[in-house]
Amino acid sequence: MEGDLIKINEWLRPVAWIYGIGVRTRNWLFDVNILKSKSYDMPVISIGNITVGGTGKTPHTEYLVRLLQEHFKVAVLSRGYKRKSKGFVLARPDTPMQDIGDEPYQMKQKFPDIHVAVDKNRCHGIEQLLDNHVAPGTEVVLLDDAFQHRYVKPGLNILLVDYHRLICDDALLPAGRLREPQTGKDRANIVIVTKCPADINPIGFRVIKKALRLYPYQSLYFSTLKYGALTALFGKASIPSGSLGNSRRILLLTGIASPEQMKMDLKHQGLSITPLPFGDHHSFTPADVALVNETFAAMPAGSLIVTTEKDAVRLKDVAGLSEQVRKALYVLPIEVEILRNQQQTFNKSIIDYVLKNPRNSNLAEKQNGHDS
Repeated sequence: MEGDLIKINEWLRPVAWIYGIGVRTRNWLFDVNILKSKSYDMPVISIGNITVGGTGKTPHTEYLVRLLQEHFKVAVLSRGYKRKSKGFVLARPDTPMQDIGDEPYQMKQKFPDIHVAVDKNRCHGIEQLLDNHVAPGTEVVLLDDAFQHRYVKPGLNILLVDYHRLICDDALLPAGRLREPQTGKDRANIVIVTKCPADINPIGFRVIKKALRLYPYQSLYFSTLKYGALTALFGKASIPSGSLGNSRRILLLTGIASPEQMKMDLKHQGLSITPLPFGDHHSFTPADVALVNETFAAMPAGSLIVTTEKDAVRLKDVAGLSEQVRKALYVLPIEVEILRNQQQTFNKSIIDYVLKNPRNSNLAEKQNGHDS
């Protein structure tokens, strides 16, 4: 149920109160225009959250890429967390993961025809993507994890809220996991409650809608995780989604912020899960590899190892994995699905925004064709 992963450290609330003063002051400086937000004469869509931990930013960004790339030249701009490079980097087909980070690397591998770039300075990154000598033809920019990067004023702000950790029930850091007060949600044009159970009932929708207290100008959607076929990381074998069989033993190997929903979904398939979690964006050390080898060696014959796409890009080049582990290691792709028969409405709102905010005459022509 919603809120089932929330734990508040009550004894840290005084520290959270002090932290809140700093965050509220920063937001006020932007609100009164002392600190400047820059807008751009082209479609810029931000996808982010106001909590620490995973709310599904990458799969939702990929959803937008799939929606838009058929008709527009899409660019994705990320900070490139834990990368080894500095400044602006535009990903090429052969750009190593260490130069751009695991999530941008994953996105470039899955969508080779889009521009993927990283830059801690998002304003500078957008300006680079608008330079036709750097990133030819960019028509829409998706800002990954930039809801709180207020130096950019996106044309469309999408806020993701974890179903299991609703912001209305959480507390500011370090007592809870909010990076700013829940009133920060007021900047969002669209709010998506993510990681919902696929069978959530209408009463659940109404309870969450009432709890979030959104304004009339804000649209609310609900999404759930959808899994693809398991594919071998070291090989070509695949297993259709939902075909693992009851009671099969799975070692769930993750280095993501919030693997709980994935674990629950696999359990609902009748699988016996042994979790082996590491921190978000974890770099696997020789000691970690030894732990993986030992843990899997102790499991029954016929067991499998399941990991995420984000972890797979870091595991693929890790040395020391046993042959037993390499043969059993499978990647589980994740996509999102918009619930309540609202997928067409959501898609239309995104496409309409891009068409109504063209960068150039080329987009204007597309708009005319769309309208007719």
